[in-house]
Amino acid sequence: MPTANNQAALDILRDKHGASIEVSCVYGEDCVVLTQPEALLAVVGELHNSFPFLLDVCGVDYLPRTPRFEVVYHFADPERQRRLRLKVPLAEGAELVSVTDIYRSANWFEREAYDMFGIKFRGHPDLRRILCHEDFVGHPLRKDYPADKNQPLTTPLQHIYEQEEERLAARSEQAAKGMASEAGETDHLADRVLINIGPAHPATHGTLRFMAVLSGETIEKMDIEIGYLHRCFEKMCETHDYNQIIPYTDRLNYCSAPMNNNTWCRTIEKLLAVEVPPRAQVMRVILDEFSRCIDHFVCVATNAVDLGALTNFWLGFQARERVYHLFERLCGARLTVSLARVGGMGFDLPDGWVALARETLKAIDQSQRELDSLLSNNRIFKQRMVGTAAISQRDAINWGFTGPCLRATGVPLDLRVAEPYCGYEQFEFDIPVGERGDAYDRFAVRMAEIRQSMRIIEQALDNIPAGPIAVEDPAISLPARKDIYGNIEGLMNQFMLVIHGVQPPKGEVYCSSEAANGELGFYVVSDGSGKPWRVKCRPPCFANFQAFPHMCQGQMIADAIAALGSMNIIAGELDR
Repeated sequence: MPTANNQAALDILRDKHGASIEVSCVYGEDCVVLTQPEALLAVVGELHNSFPFLLDVCGVDYLPRTPRFEVVYHFADPERQRRLRLKVPLAEGAELVSVTDIYRSANWFEREAYDMFGIKFRGHPDLRRILCHEDFVGHPLRKDYPADKNQPLTTPLQHIYEQEEERLAARSEQAAKGMASEAGETDHLADRVLINIGPAHPATHGTLRFMAVLSGETIEKMDIEIGYLHRCFEKMCETHDYNQIIPYTDRLNYCSAPMNNNTWCRTIEKLLAVEVPPRAQVMRVILDEFSRCIDHFVCVATNAVDLGALTNFWLGFQARERVYHLFERLCGARLTVSLARVGGMGFDLPDGWVALARETLKAIDQSQRELDSLLSNNRIFKQRMVGTAAISQRDAINWGFTGPCLRATGVPLDLRVAEPYCGYEQFEFDIPVGERGDAYDRFAVRMAEIRQSMRIIEQALDNIPAGPIAVEDPAISLPARKDIYGNIEGLMNQFMLVIHGVQPPKGEVYCSSEAANGELGFYVVSDGSGKPWRVKCRPPCFANFQAFPHMCQGQMIADAIAALGSMNIIAGELDR
């Protein structure tokens, strides 16, 4: 049966669209509604009254099943702690209506489904490829597209850039003529300049590009190009077993890799219906919060560098290096750590690690205080950041914002509190929020969150339980080394798990966590084998970044640089 939190919304759906929907429940709390394509717009319009967030839209290819595709929508209402998944079956060649007029967050997600699967959304304002090159032939996440089929880039990039510039200029000209007509004036398009920024611009880090139409130094229109770091993460997941995917998750948000590991493992554990031991849960909390600290340090420090303040960069990276020493002591790696395993952790805490963690907290505290003293009341920094690229609460929710970018608008949404996991309900901490939703508030929220993460880590270090670090199930966790070499059962269990991998039951699951940039989620479809049928990563900065042109409209071109750094766009999770 559906959860109590969802029941009211489902009752309304049944009253108004009972003939068009079918309600099922997957793994207890995952409420799923199925509807037909012709009823989609009406059903989504009704869901908008109950679920303010549309967090993800993705496709699934069930070849050779008929109908071949499913389009899956993930809705959330954090205030009432309820979620709903809407699934729409779609035949090959059929179209779905776009829901971008209801949820602006659907824009890039629908484009991604079109790019990866060829699913067309009627009425979409700009339906074109988003992660693959415009010359790419086929749709890579279809089951009949080979995972090893590469394609050379044939069209010169300059030609592609010229096409994009012409399209953006035409859109700007059309908008300008409309504004001039309403004002009864003659518009002078010759005064407008189209400027390209990135991917070679220092603030875009080689992975982002945006084009802006300027009137003087004011941004009238902007378009974004991404995909420079697209690694085919979701396609690779289909060809590897569940534990082999963990190193790939490291490379999503590589500034806070343990968070990706832990969220992925929690997703598969939810599919397996197992709970990891308390010691492993506390270890995950500690690693997550250290990761949140260094992720925020990287954001704040690089944002300041983009504005010309270099000293702050070294302060932030000093603390980051201390945390990397911790990771190295634990597993031998620093940046991409692969610390978690399905069913628990891959490494236990070595002797002296807790004492070293306490010393690292002192270094984080010192760096945070020095950054705070250098930036928070710095006149130049505030002039660049206050009022820059502000967004309202209502717009942020409609665009699908989560994490610090949403909390900067004043919305106190944090999954560690709204939907606690790994025992977060046992820790005392506050949720920092802003007021204006501008670049300065995004900076201030991250600075405050570093201190709250330190509070959580201190509490966790004081209460690390004893016991195992993984579930004692030979179908999930590797046996102890003494058993592998000491008895035939241990040897066989190790052999079967290495060869066949973890094998969850058939089904589907969505699981998320409060990562450094917001809600990081994985939607996984299992066919019962050792490899997932479909993996969809819900990267937090993908939803955030699509609102960037909206936030920059009417701002100065220099403001775009300050705004970009404040949003902490990590290309590894953006492009996957």
